[in-house]
Amino acid sequence: MAANNRRMSGKKGAQVGSGGKRRRGLEGKGPTPPAEMRKGHAKQRVAQAQARRAQGRPQRRTGGKSTAEMVVGRNPVAEALREGVPATTLYVQQFIDNDERVREAIQLAGERGGIHLMEAPRPELDRMTNGLNHQGLVLQVPPYEYAHPEDLAAAAYDQGEDPLIVALDGVTDPRNLGAVVRSVSAFGGHGVVVPERRAAGMTAGAWKTSAGTAARTPVARATNLTRALEAYKKAGIAVVGLAADGDREIGDLEALEGPVVIVVGSEGKGLSRLVGETCDFRVRIPMPGGAESLNAGVAAGVVLYEAARRRG
Repeated sequence: MAANNRRMSGKKGAQVGSGGKRRRGLEGKGPTPPAEMRKGHAKQRVAQAQARRAQGRPQRRTGGKSTAEMVVGRNPVAEALREGVPATTLYVQQFIDNDERVREAIQLAGERGGIHLMEAPRPELDRMTNGLNHQGLVLQVPPYEYAHPEDLAAAAYDQGEDPLIVALDGVTDPRNLGAVVRSVSAFGGHGVVVPERRAAGMTAGAWKTSAGTAARTPVARATNLTRALEAYKKAGIAVVGLAADGDREIGDLEALEGPVVIVVGSEGKGLSRLVGETCDFRVRIPMPGGAESLNAGVAAGVVLYEAARRRG
């Protein structure tokens, strides 16, 4: 009998003293929650970003953070506040000569809400700005939190639209990035992708050039731009590179009517070799006036207009 008991104990199934745990395990954990409620899912990130935009708060971006930035000087600080650049603290020097720009900066910061007003002695402002000529005004800009590249496409599909995305390759001027963000917003695009290295980021200068559109147009940062473009291609999104030696003109490209990523290179060097080889199409912008090239902001605007026109 003892031998028989040993053989039976090796069989699968509920055992004496199991407390019914195996039976409860078979009952399951209920229906699978929707994608918007699953932690880490792209649709959950999109839903959270949309909720933040609806509440007028900065978006939570999952592609990493930039470093904090200081805007210094009376004119730059007043302009940044006027253009809606996000800020956390306005530092005002003690016993400052209170001119019109100082009064405007303090008034704008107070009207915006959420910006702390701090009075500080000049030596402290000198230390904060590493001796820059701050003229008694320093504006602290929080680190920008970037989206993940896949979030841009997910947000477009969630709205029932084909993705229209611009990727920048080797564009290092923040003002060009801001201009591209503004064009993407104007022509119904879904965001901008920038590389993590050797590229412009969302600084105060980029925010100012975007004229406030950066608050509603996400910017994603890719660790490797070529791999990000390959992932877009696997998802069925056409990758179109702008190149002076492109084999067709943008007016002849039907791919602009569907899901597409438009890749814009730097004004001087154009597309890098690997990025250019990754593109499905290389197209050019006709320029009968004879100019050799356009800056990234203008070039992106021209192609985005053509894509918006085709989409009707």
